[in-house]
Amino acid sequence: MNSIVTPIKSETLIVIGNGMVGHHCVEQLIERGALAQYQIHVYGEERQRAYDRVHLSEYFGGKDAEALALGDADLYARNGVHLHLGEQVLEIDRERKEVVTHHGRRAYDRLVLATGSYPFVPPIPGAEGNSRLVYRTLDDLDGIRTAASSARRGVVVGGGLLGLEAANALKSLGLEAHVVEFAPRLMPVQLDVDGGAALRARIEALGVGVHLSRATQDIVIGEEYAYRMNFNDGEYLETDLIVFSAGIRPQDALGRSSGLEVAPRGGVVIDNDCRTSDPAIFAIGECASWNGSVFGLVAPGYTMARNLAAQLVGQAHEPFTGADMSTKLKLLGVDVGSIGDAHAATPGAKSYRFIDEASASYRRLVVSGDGQHVIGAVLVGDNSYYDTLLQYAQNGIKLPQEPSSLILPLSDGAPTLGADALPDTATICSCHNVSKGAVCCQVDAGITDLGDLKAVTKAGTGCGGCSALLKQVFEHELSARGVAVDKSLCEHFAYTRQELYGIVRVEGIISFEELLTHHGRGHTGCDICKPAVGSILASCWNQSITDPTLVPLQDTNDTFMANMQKNGTYSVVPRIPGGEVTPDGLIAIGAVAKKYDLYTKITGGQRIDLFGAQLHELPDIWAELIAAGFETGHAYGKSLRTVKSCVGSTWCRYGVQDSVGMALRLEDRYKGLRSPHKIKFAVSGCTRECAEAQSKDIGVIATDKGWNLYVCGNGGMRPRHAELFATDLDDETLVRLIDRVLMFYVRTADKLQRTSVWRESLEGGLDYLKAVILDDSLGLAGELEAQMQLVVDRYECEWANALKDPEKLKRFRTFVNDKRADPDIHFVKERGQRRPISASELHLIPVFEEVL
Repeated sequence: MNSIVTPIKSETLIVIGNGMVGHHCVEQLIERGALAQYQIHVYGEERQRAYDRVHLSEYFGGKDAEALALGDADLYARNGVHLHLGEQVLEIDRERKEVVTHHGRRAYDRLVLATGSYPFVPPIPGAEGNSRLVYRTLDDLDGIRTAASSARRGVVVGGGLLGLEAANALKSLGLEAHVVEFAPRLMPVQLDVDGGAALRARIEALGVGVHLSRATQDIVIGEEYAYRMNFNDGEYLETDLIVFSAGIRPQDALGRSSGLEVAPRGGVVIDNDCRTSDPAIFAIGECASWNGSVFGLVAPGYTMARNLAAQLVGQAHEPFTGADMSTKLKLLGVDVGSIGDAHAATPGAKSYRFIDEASASYRRLVVSGDGQHVIGAVLVGDNSYYDTLLQYAQNGIKLPQEPSSLILPLSDGAPTLGADALPDTATICSCHNVSKGAVCCQVDAGITDLGDLKAVTKAGTGCGGCSALLKQVFEHELSARGVAVDKSLCEHFAYTRQELYGIVRVEGIISFEELLTHHGRGHTGCDICKPAVGSILASCWNQSITDPTLVPLQDTNDTFMANMQKNGTYSVVPRIPGGEVTPDGLIAIGAVAKKYDLYTKITGGQRIDLFGAQLHELPDIWAELIAAGFETGHAYGKSLRTVKSCVGSTWCRYGVQDSVGMALRLEDRYKGLRSPHKIKFAVSGCTRECAEAQSKDIGVIATDKGWNLYVCGNGGMRPRHAELFATDLDDETLVRLIDRVLMFYVRTADKLQRTSVWRESLEGGLDYLKAVILDDSLGLAGELEAQMQLVVDRYECEWANALKDPEKLKRFRTFVNDKRADPDIHFVKERGQRRPISASELHLIPVFEEVL
């Protein structure tokens, strides 16, 4: 008899800190099999589990703590890691090798400090109590939100990265925002004088006040606002709240109090193995000081975490020897990039500069004394140059004959460095240390899908700044191995969906046969091209899908205008615009459900789904629903499904706009639009966001000045929050912009591509989409609006159309020659309603009946 031997976890490993770096260390330990060796305990001082501090500002845009959380909620418990949230480690007893919390003591064999950093607040008289706010944690942000609710003006002390993010947060909360910086320029660490000037011009143009070379002497009671900040030059600034973001300091108090060596400028001293002066204790992230330096970015912390995890399980690891502090940021919507020696401090360094005062754009290229290599760069206003310059700097690639060409504007956009020019050692993703060679290995292993590549390597899943370069390298490597990056729709059409859409529009093609004859191969088409072309024709001309020439193009759901369920029955979903329904309407739906014995369920999109209808019953069901005033809900189509809404200002005491009225208007306008994939909307009447608009393809949130528009979010297998696209829109402008976004998506998306994936695939990202839609950079705005109006004008309920034509109704029969029900479909009663029963359960019907 064989027995299973459970390995004994001989050592206890404690990780103090559950921030991004501490969490990544635990992820790496789990992945490397450390649980076979260690019992792992993680202590987090905050109540929330590890969350994404890089995108902390999105908390004010509607993301909650769960949306910002890193990893699954049960990641630790599922893997046997003990997570202690809200439990601060008060002391490290190195002699007894124990940590002390308010719950008691726990022994350790090895200990990892990942305590991060804390915000520095200058010792200014008056900087305490209600006037003292910082921008570091979710609790801090909650405090800022509360203070802002009764404020008109807010000031951020500190013009660095976090300071500008805090200013953006104040602005998003509706406050008049100001930034006070001690240095003579913004972001003094990353930018030079001209770069700082360009950034200041752009930020002031956004309505944020910038006060440079200002030292605050004290904070006193104000006259027009709550507080007055008195500066050392005799000037002052009054405000209702003050957020301090004047830099960070290593959170090294535990190390210091336990006698570990601490660097003169702070931070627990570590060697190349992240080991402190105590061989049993390690430190990673912002609390650690290596060679006198503390690294305030997440990528170096991740590198330390990976190296330490490998070391703790006895695997080969690279020593930590410092980190590249290059950064690519977007602050208040402004692109900022800093690479390497941005200040040209290297002896003999030479610079090339491009200054455009009209648009407040600035680029500086710093090259080595011999003019052969890039050693630094500064970018303000356009980060499309960043990836190319970073690869030149990181990989020692020889400069072109005219180095200035790398920063000068070109008619076809920023210069790019071909993927073939990058060595295998080139870092593509700094957050997760993924090299070009690692990408090549995955391609050699058979990965041909970008999503699969991201899942395996995690490249592009950190800050996301490498996405464009990752896609470029991946597709190049596929092509280099003879794997054609074939964008043909199928064997019958050597075109992408986008190209076919253009052909149909330009040539006015209205049938599949005509398109296949003139632009395709073969005679019949296939299950890929027929539905895709059917969708294109519907998007362009909005002909009824029930027309005899179009029916053969549809899949099963569209053919029968209902969702087929697993037992061969169909679901029926009448449209209930905005979720608003009268009592008579509810009664009518209930009567239909009762008459045909249908299972009823309220959907997440505020609709009523009726399950269990057989094919021959569909026309009768829809005849009764249409007579009661309902239309098809298009739950079966790649089209607009729902527009969810809260009750808005009509009923809710927090509502500031009529969300129901807007939801009704939007659903009525777009209900006939066929698109590459299904589309869902939501309209919230205030920023409390009860309609969950930021998880929808199109989200609309009311403000006291109008509507904020969010685009390209969705739930499903690849959930993605929508992105803020435009603010404080009036009703007509909101509708125009949605017209343009949706029609541009319909034009340019790939087959079966959700808006979220489409948005991620756009070269230039959200800025490009804004340029096309808001600024009309392609001159398409009028055409997109006209196309949408054509779709709107040609709308007809597909079920109402079918019910008028006896020929169209003939296909709604289980059997060709009679109207009998399908004898192979069986149901049983459960919770008062019938449910389908599979063939394997047929012998249990008597048991079900006896129980019920």
